[in-house]
Formats: sequence, structure tokens, C-alpha cells
Amino acid sequence: MYIRSMLYVPGDNDRKLGKIDGCGADAVVLDLEDSVAPDNRSRAQEKVRAFLEQRPKNARKLQLWVRINALDDSALQDLSAVAGGAPDGIVLPKIQGPEDIQRLGYMLDALEVREGVPLGQTKICAVATETPAAVLRLPEFAHVSLPRLVALNWGAEDLSAAIGASTNLDSSGQWALTYRWARSAVLLAAKAAGVQAIETVYVDYRDTDGLSRTSRAAAQDGFTGRAAIHPGQIVPINQAFSPSSEDVDLAHKIVAEFSRAGEVGTVGIDGKMFDIPHLKRARHILELHRFYSR
Repeated sequence: MYIRSMLYVPGDNDRKLGKIDGCGADAVVLDLEDSVAPDNRSRAQEKVRAFLEQRPKNARKLQLWVRINALDDSALQDLSAVAGGAPDGIVLPKIQGPEDIQRLGYMLDALEVREGVPLGQTKICAVATETPAAVLRLPEFAHVSLPRLVALNWGAEDLSAAIGASTNLDSSGQWALTYRWARSAVLLAAKAAGVQAIETVYVDYRDTDGLSRTSRAAAQDGFTGRAAIHPGQIVPINQAFSPSSEDVDLAHKIVAEFSRAGEVGTVGIDGKMFDIPHLKRARHILELHRFYSR
């Protein structure tokens, strides 16, 4: 389950829900949290459940996820309302640490049994930097087993509010030190846990050049996908997190040369040396290329 683009859509907005099917995102997140007013939450739950049921899992052209509210808010009500629609995954916001993901897993165990959904089918993406405690505990992801977890996402807005910061940017317009640190910690935690690292949103949805530039930089850093808040962001994000034709061509050469050379640790291609880590990366690039070319 690879994800380049995760488009967030308010779960109570009929107009935006109606544009999902052809949006081109790898995953759409039907939101029951920040983009839905508390008084409208029950209506949003009903709409999201109906939307899921109208698109059976085996007939979906994209992944359909649901962002629920935090575990200490109305998460169980959200889950109870939508679990029967068999969402591909749940986005869990405002975690305190890995145990919140385990708690969500237990809830999903019970709800999947109740709703007749295959046990373990519903995956989890955790937004892992929205509380100070969560940021400080990110190294723990290297030492826990969380079978449903497939991705860690980071975000700066809720963290800045939680710590009382007036901004999350420095004087140059880049992320301030605290947020650069949190971003790096999420990337390392995701890699240590063997899950995807999802880059935060680019809030100026009209700035396509900035989105493309920062998405390419995130991919170079090791992030494998990005959250989106507007359909116009999907194509640049998908392009940035897809292997380039040059990368695919080189990967083919590396795999072919190692296969030809037999039991060796290094090969030479066009005057450059490539070793086993390069071979592993080449195989991963080709795997991604095959997945996204389907």
C-alpha cells in the first residue's frame, strides 16, 4: 500500500465529496475532525458512511481513508459510524505516543468483527507531531510492534498552537528550528518502524512552483508522500514522489548488471561504482514504478 498523495476532504461537504472519484489522488481522507464543525459531526459521519458504502472496497479506484477525532474526544463515535463502510484506513490525529495507535487497533479489532470486515484490513496513519509529548516520544516507534500502522504524518499548525508559538516559521520563511526537528524526527521514526513518511501540507494551494520544489526536496530527504488540501495539488505531488524516468532507467541498469555479474558486491556502470545498498534502492525504485504504473 503505497501513497504519494493524500487529499483531505471535509466529510460534510457534498460539493467536494462529489469531485473525489476523478481527482487522481492515491488516497482521499474523508475528514471528520478539523474541517467539520462540532455541531455538524453527526451529519458528516452519516455522509462519510454513505460515501464509503456506495464505493465497495473491491471496486475502488483510490484508497478511501477517514480522519477521526482524537481518542480523548469522539473517536469511538466516529469509528462506530464509519467502520461498516470498510475504509482503507484511519488517520489518527493528536496522538500522545505509540500506545494511542495500539488503542485504536483494539477498537478496530472489535468493530471489524461487529461489521463483518476482514480482521486487520483497516490500516492506520498517525499524525505524530501535534502534541509536544508525541514529538518527544517519536524514538519509541523504533521499539514497538504496530501491525496496522502504515504511515506517520507530521504537521506544524497544531504543534505551534500546543506550545503557544506565534508562528512556525523563522525570519527567512522556512520552518523554525522546533518544526525542522519534529519533521526530521518523524522521518526517522517512520523509517525505524518500517512505514511510510508523509510530508505535511503546503498551505498556499495556488503556489504550484513552491509545492513542486518543496515536494521534490521532501522526496530527496526520504519522505514518500504528501498531504494535500486542494485537488490542484495532486498532480505536482504525484510527480514529485514518483520515480523519475532517469531513476527508473538507472535502476534497470543496476539490477541487470548485478544479475549478469553474479555473486559480487559491486559493479561498474558508465564509470561509476554501485554496491549492494544501490541494488536495494534500485529494486525499490522499480517496485514503486510498477505499482504507480498500474
